[in-house]
Amino acid sequence: MLRTVARRQVASGYQLPVLRMRTKPRQFFGMTKRRDTTYSMRPIGTVHSPFTDRSEIPMGRGAKHEAEGTLEVRRDLEAGLTDIEGFSHLYVIWVFHKAGRSELVGTPPTDDRPHGVFATRAPYRPNPIGLTVVRLLGREGTRLRVRGLDMLDGTPILDIKPYLTSVPEAQLKRGWLAAAEARGGV
Repeated sequence: MLRTVARRQVASGYQLPVLRMRTKPRQFFGMTKRRDTTYSMRPIGTVHSPFTDRSEIPMGRGAKHEAEGTLEVRRDLEAGLTDIEGFSHLYVIWVFHKAGRSELVGTPPTDDRPHGVFATRAPYRPNPIGLTVVRLLGREGTRLRVRGLDMLDGTPILDIKPYLTSVPEAQLKRGWLAAAEARGGV
């Protein structure tokens, strides 16, 4: 469960949510031990994108994510950006801060059949966490200029990591999406 428990005002004028997550019981040596562990997450920054409404974000088959914008990292975390300029692409882990609900099964815009939320990129998730790969265009202090945004302006950023993959393209599978494309999808 992911909950917004407080809001913090930052220099850019945006209010960033402070997040808490709870986990389920864990198994220890064959015994179930109840642990209501809470993980507190404080956003590391904010997305500045041209999208102010979800309907503006390209979705569905053939959608191209070409939008440019800025990832603004908190000033107290600037040292964490050291050497990031050496990477061409970045993973951005962020919060679907306007999702408002959770659905375990839904019909994505790329198919006319329902699929489980963990097999889609739907925003209505039990933990509303998003993942996007962007191209790094440049850095100016705590601001990263990027291309490939699919997030709303003001979206809280949880983390940024360099994009690296060791999976050969020939081994990647596209699951139900490949089948939907083959039959013409929606």
